Amino acid sequence: MSSSEKTPVTVLTGFLGAGKTTLVNHILTAHHGQRIAVVENEFGDVPIDNGLVVNTDEEIFEMSNGCCLCCTARTDLIDILRTLRARDRVDRVLIETSGMADPNPVAQTFFVDEEVSAHYALDAVVTLVDAKHVGTHLDRHTADGVGHQVVDQIAFADRIVLNKTDLVDAADIAALTERLRGINATAEVLTSSHADVDLTAILGVGAFDLAHTMAVDPGWQDEREHHHDPEVASVSVEFDGALDRAAFESWLSGLVGARGGDLYRLKGIVALDDHPRRFVLQGVHRMFELQPASAWRGEPRVSRAVFIGKGLDREELTSGLLGCAARGRVPAG
Repeated sequence: MSSSEKTPVTVLTGFLGAGKTTLVNHILTAHHGQRIAVVENEFGDVPIDNGLVVNTDEEIFEMSNGCCLCCTARTDLIDILRTLRARDRVDRVLIETSGMADPNPVAQTFFVDEEVSAHYALDAVVTLVDAKHVGTHLDRHTADGVGHQVVDQIAFADRIVLNKTDLVDAADIAALTERLRGINATAEVLTSSHADVDLTAILGVGAFDLAHTMAVDPGWQDEREHHHDPEVASVSVEFDGALDRAAFESWLSGLVGARGGDLYRLKGIVALDDHPRRFVLQGVHRMFELQPASAWRGEPRVSRAVFIGKGLDREELTSGLLGCAARGRVPAG
């Protein structure tokens, strides 16, 4: 098949909390008239991201096996792409990687598997960067694996989206842009707030140029041993019932105040004792928010949360969250 006949694939990467799921939702709700299949991969054993994606007619494939796509789960990606081929044709595939993923092996998938490469074309690797926190991670580049992962994601990008620019000033944006270009001089750098980016700048751009990639890194297809920072872990907590809102917010405030520097990401879908709707929990370092989502419609009210960070205490987080459980109050609705 010629490149124009193949299904284009966009790989969306970026460190924890950069805004990848927000961008996925922006893409899915835009008026582009395309059928898009979304493949999501989480770092953790309790699936959360699928619940954070807006309700659409697109197909969502989720892999949550505690491993990122750059490790053994890459075989699952190949299986999903083969499954897609056997179904009705889609116009585009969007792969949202784990925040811990190295995009290099993900990109390799479209060249090392003959069936995949025959029917899919890698259009671009798009890396989201958190303008508020990326400087801290880059400063720690030589100190721990987290900085290396952030640098790897930036270095391999065809497009870099400097997101959350509403949280920094113009001087910070200029300095960060120069820093990003120091890591990747060829990728176009876009800026956005709440991942509201011009989609024509990241989709259908044909930016992944294999000849250029090999010129920059001739050994990019070589198998490389990949390690996550051993101190970074994912702690998942799930239980039936609602949370006492006041107790939960107080506990979260104390947690991020004390451990925010090492708490890279927190996310969840929770039931609160004073409201009939689900609430989405999103947080990065010392920032978190709770936003109402869809209503519970007869199904069990289950609260799920995932904490990703360095040196996390599973027992402490589990007991702390369970200690916020509501005692018998059920909101109407």
